[in-house]
Amino acid sequence: MNDFEMAKKIIQEGSNIVFFGGAGVSTASGIPDFRSATGLYNRKAGSDYSPEYMLSHTFFIKHPDYFYDYLRNNLYYPKAQPNDAHQALAKLEKEGKLTAVVTQNIDGLHQAAGSKNVIEFHGSSNRFHCMQCKKEYSAELVYQSTDVPRCDVCGGLVRPDIVLYEEPIDPNVYQRAIEAVSNADILIVGGTSLVVYPAAGLLAYYDKKKLILINQETTVNDHAANYIIKGDISQILKELAD
Repeated sequence: MNDFEMAKKIIQEGSNIVFFGGAGVSTASGIPDFRSATGLYNRKAGSDYSPEYMLSHTFFIKHPDYFYDYLRNNLYYPKAQPNDAHQALAKLEKEGKLTAVVTQNIDGLHQAAGSKNVIEFHGSSNRFHCMQCKKEYSAELVYQSTDVPRCDVCGGLVRPDIVLYEEPIDPNVYQRAIEAVSNADILIVGGTSLVVYPAAGLLAYYDKKKLILINQETTVNDHAANYIIKGDISQILKELAD
């Protein structure tokens, strides 16, 4: 058997599966990734600042107007729909095989596909709150505006519930992700370059022999995988889950 056939057999016969994924999971939904040749970080941002800096805490505080312009133009995809990868994972969860999705994505497409136990490692671009009084705001209210959102209660700056560069991962989210990965019998990793830490470090918490890695390109952590499948993750996950 090749790696694909072995992975399919393992998934069919197994349970307690955890999926850990990144931006590549959502590219088939029309949302660009970050580090590929056509990704956000390799596009002209129309600014003197790098995309990484514009998504940092420092930049957000110093230039909230530029930050929100970038957010609305590059990270907001209201028409995006779950693709076959999201649907396949929701199907595995419904069948009682998949116990958790740990995602680096902030788009909410796993939940839109029907997945219930989704651990959003880097937060969500669909939630906002005031930095002073913590009042919550809807994504629609923020994205449909062209101004920097301010709280209508205290006037504080409203921010998205995403982890910006220079900010730590929420410790509760971090712990949930560690527990999910360490307790998994089967770990499927896909659509991620595995170069962003601490997310990539989650692989260190899996010590079993059923790590399935699905990616378009080689990653620095291919050596840790037991089975490697190269190609379109939306198509591969659909075939693995069927």
